[in-house]
Amino acid sequence: MLCDLSIAAEHATFGQAGPRVGSFDAGFGSAYLARVVGEKRAREMWFLCRRYDAATAERWGLVNYVVPAEKLMTEAKAIAAEIGEKSPTALRFLKQSFNADTDHQAGLSNLAMSALEIFVHTDEGMEGARAFAEKRPADFGRYVTA
Repeated sequence: MLCDLSIAAEHATFGQAGPRVGSFDAGFGSAYLARVVGEKRAREMWFLCRRYDAATAERWGLVNYVVPAEKLMTEAKAIAAEIGEKSPTALRFLKQSFNADTDHQAGLSNLAMSALEIFVHTDEGMEGARAFAEKRPADFGRYVTA
């Protein structure tokens, strides 16, 4: 999602796992995902933790191209070569320009990382990590608040 350009093999799947394993990204990642796919789809991805096929990812704007698996590296190298023919200074300024309107989210991202650092040491956060390691569904039922 955070790549400037991305290519997926036809068999690739995408999704968020955070809440399923007791984790989250309340900073730049969640805000940027909403910008890319829209608020409703971003919330669906984070709240339901479903998997999405490559065609859906392309339709939603998560990836630029979907190619057969055997052509993935060839296509990636071709795109890299095409970019390599361009002015590096112009590309640098373009990237900075694209990122300028989201630079303020760095503070939000720092806050989210601080919160995540505290959260992973809670019983709830550790239950998610244990369940993931033990390959079992997490039991978050006792952490539901009314």
